[in-house]
Amino acid sequence: MSHLSYLTRRHFLTKCNSGLGALALAQLAGGAGGGVDLSGDPTAPRPAMIPAKAKRVIYLHMAGSPPQQELFDYKPELIKHHLKDCPPELLEGKTFAFIKGTPKLLGSIFPFKQHGETGAWISDRMPHLSKLADDICFIKSMHTDQFNHAPAQLLLHTGGSQFGGASLGAWTTYGLGTANQDLPGYMVMVSGGKMPSAGKALWGSGFLPSVFQGVQCRAEGDPILYVSNPEGMSRATRRKSLDALQKLNRMELESFNDPETLTRIEQYELSYRMQTAVPEVMDISKEDPKTLEAYGAKPGEASFANNCLLARRLAEQGVRFIQLFDWGWDIHGTQNGDDLETAFPKKCLETDRPIAALLRDLKQRGMLDDTLVIWGGEFGRTPMNEARNGSTKLGRDHHPDCFTMWMAGAGIKPGTYGESDPLGYSPALNPVDVRDFQATLLHQLGLDPHHFSFPFQGLNSRLIGPANHPKVIHEIIS
Repeated sequence: MSHLSYLTRRHFLTKCNSGLGALALAQLAGGAGGGVDLSGDPTAPRPAMIPAKAKRVIYLHMAGSPPQQELFDYKPELIKHHLKDCPPELLEGKTFAFIKGTPKLLGSIFPFKQHGETGAWISDRMPHLSKLADDICFIKSMHTDQFNHAPAQLLLHTGGSQFGGASLGAWTTYGLGTANQDLPGYMVMVSGGKMPSAGKALWGSGFLPSVFQGVQCRAEGDPILYVSNPEGMSRATRRKSLDALQKLNRMELESFNDPETLTRIEQYELSYRMQTAVPEVMDISKEDPKTLEAYGAKPGEASFANNCLLARRLAEQGVRFIQLFDWGWDIHGTQNGDDLETAFPKKCLETDRPIAALLRDLKQRGMLDDTLVIWGGEFGRTPMNEARNGSTKLGRDHHPDCFTMWMAGAGIKPGTYGESDPLGYSPALNPVDVRDFQATLLHQLGLDPHHFSFPFQGLNSRLIGPANHPKVIHEIIS
């Protein structure tokens, strides 16, 4: 059977006299374009490319996209023109997901106040978070070029609006490895009852080796599927089985030099180590009752509050990238389940307290200085009422032209960056593209966004794409 190996493409590239195999392996080992040396343990900690402010990231993605006008982007002019016809110039040449005809402008139905020394405008829907205004940088001039959920989520989290790209967390662990070899470097938790629109591709590895993909944790049952031993198998027997598998995989690796074989070895070994590490870190019942109360967390339940507390515990244990997806923010106003009057306040109630507790907890433990916390959706919401099919409920359509995200910790200056126009329709000052945001995230982690790359299909592929216009937002960095 050995002669069959000479017929495989992988063996040809490795052994042929033209040297293509050597070139491919040199690229995988970081021989070009800011690549990373993966010849050893691919998850081992690696030095940053440039000085880093962040050691880890906690990314809070509000799937469906919250209405910025009801949270952080106070618009008195929009309130002044509440339920008046939208000016024609805002509609000409524009395509909306659901709005038809001439919609009515929709001012916020919730009161705003200024908070902290920065004077940040925050609505009364976020009473706990408003007390931490001086720890947060609100970016009010975000914009994207996608107005449907899945493509917009993919663009934000993988750098492209189609499936196949590598996620933010995968890029991070590819570049920096992880500090705890007993846990995955990239962990994901989902709340709200549904998956985000783009699904698991949002934490996939894409064209990067699959060892860098995110590992999803569950709130009930085994925290991670298939980590526990099958019935009848002891830990000692599992160890013997893995040792035998590793010998076979090492033989295959030496013969074919396939990086995915190394990934397979590492994943088997990590799964074995996780059997003891994961149950320990995921057991929030060991937390002080005051901490549980601060987050609103309840052991054994599936909730965003529990996930926020778990995020802090995972960050403490050296997990590099922790991503929380919370579904339910698609506030169209077609029914009670997606309107501003009932559904939106409920989502705020579910998230405000645990987010504030997370920031306060990190700060008290001295971890906010090197933990980058990010909050946001995939796009914004229109300053007009959607009123789909004549609905009398209040809600907003998808809006890619302007939205708000915020960052905290890891060298990010508190305050406000960028402004939207008086109606909150378009950026009026310091517009921030999705790729600018990605470049800034990488920069804070010590990864040069313009030189950090991976060889793929003949290109040194980058998270920020092939163009050179993405820029680090240095104005928000201390």
